[in-house]
Amino acid sequence: MDLAWVFGLWSLVFGPAAMRHCIYPGTFDPITYGHLDVLARAAKLFDKVTVAVAQSGGKAPLFTSEQRVEMIATNVAQWRHVTVTTFNGLLVEFCIAHQADAIIRGLRALSDFEFEFNMALMNRHLEPKVETLFVMPNEQFSYTSSTLVKQVATYGGDVTHFVPANVASALRAAFAPKRDA
Repeated sequence: MDLAWVFGLWSLVFGPAAMRHCIYPGTFDPITYGHLDVLARAAKLFDKVTVAVAQSGGKAPLFTSEQRVEMIATNVAQWRHVTVTTFNGLLVEFCIAHQADAIIRGLRALSDFEFEFNMALMNRHLEPKVETLFVMPNEQFSYTSSTLVKQVATYGGDVTHFVPANVASALRAAFAPKRDA
């Protein structure tokens, strides 16, 4: 599909003049190459992308939100129009406060769709002005998840094919055997 066609369609839907801003939310505990692939796709489509790290999201993250932001920031430095921050509360309220036009969500497999679809409908109900766009990562990342990466790292497995070097290092440190002095 030609990107010029996509941008032409985008202009018809959203208007040509305004700067377009999307939010890429998640816990990113930790960020994977799949997340970065979705982010790269969003960075091509939007003038501004904010990676919004959920402080907890009802989960018990391995890394603090500050650690997750730091790991992500290291890996998005190549894109000047991408920023990383944390959020707490309703995503649509964060979108409104940051004047975002859209939410980007990655879909790895059909199993992700039902949850993401329901979330998108709820967000649309809460704030109709904010669109949700689903982006599929490269198929090589379709089975990669933060949960699986943490499970592999827990047992000392090599995660360097799934996460950037700084993240692999942080995972090794988090799961290093505790030695008595």
